[in-house]
Amino acid sequence: MIHNPVIDAMMARRSVRKFTDQKLDDETLETIACAGFQAPFAGQLCSLIVTRRARLPFHAAVMFTICVDLHRMERIMARRGWKTVSNNLSLLFFGIQDATLVAENLTIAAESLGLGSCLLGNTPYEAPKLRKLYKLPPRVFPLVQLAMGYPDEEYPPRPRYPLEFSLFEEEYPELTDEMITEAIKVMDEGYLSQGYYVKQKAMIRLEKGRKETFTYEDYSWTEHISRKWGQWMEDPEDILKPLRVCGFPIQGEKQD
Repeated sequence: MIHNPVIDAMMARRSVRKFTDQKLDDETLETIACAGFQAPFAGQLCSLIVTRRARLPFHAAVMFTICVDLHRMERIMARRGWKTVSNNLSLLFFGIQDATLVAENLTIAAESLGLGSCLLGNTPYEAPKLRKLYKLPPRVFPLVQLAMGYPDEEYPPRPRYPLEFSLFEEEYPELTDEMITEAIKVMDEGYLSQGYYVKQKAMIRLEKGRKETFTYEDYSWTEHISRKWGQWMEDPEDILKPLRVCGFPIQGEKQD
């Protein structure tokens, strides 16, 4: 594998959940933000709210709230004498593209400067609360939050699927039993060797009468992620409502 400072920073990145008390100075913050916004974009449909308030998750120095932002673009369009006719679902997809690319640039910029970060994936479901907290105007949707600071813990990056399970040339292959077995082995043995779930006491409780057959000796990533998607978020209303509250009713719905 080729190595250079950028690739090495990307390969070293891992989610940090324990930070020191060291503050983030303005120049470092602005550098990270500028690097974030230099990401490729569909329409610059992303803005950031940054807070340095006390009691941030994991004692982080700052928290970025990364938003899909149609408010700014529609203000510009109004100045040009235009109104939006594009449907909200399409605009959300473009905005999510922009916001996720910015988020990735932020994490890599932070890593290159000796900082760490952790994405908070439950952010969309907290949108009504965050809308009030940060006084977000209509047509701004908080997609993900990013806790950031100077790491106060050391451990290697988490494992990833084998490349042959994720990189397909020319066409999507038929996934063989051998490929599935190897992917499970790589992920589960990697997490178990790091003691990831036992350290966090993070076993997801079984629901709907399922009997527990795992202990922390064999509970690992593939069981963990299966329990998430096999038990949670069954009702789409759980995400459609936050979208409506923030001014993004999907086709056929009325805005709250």
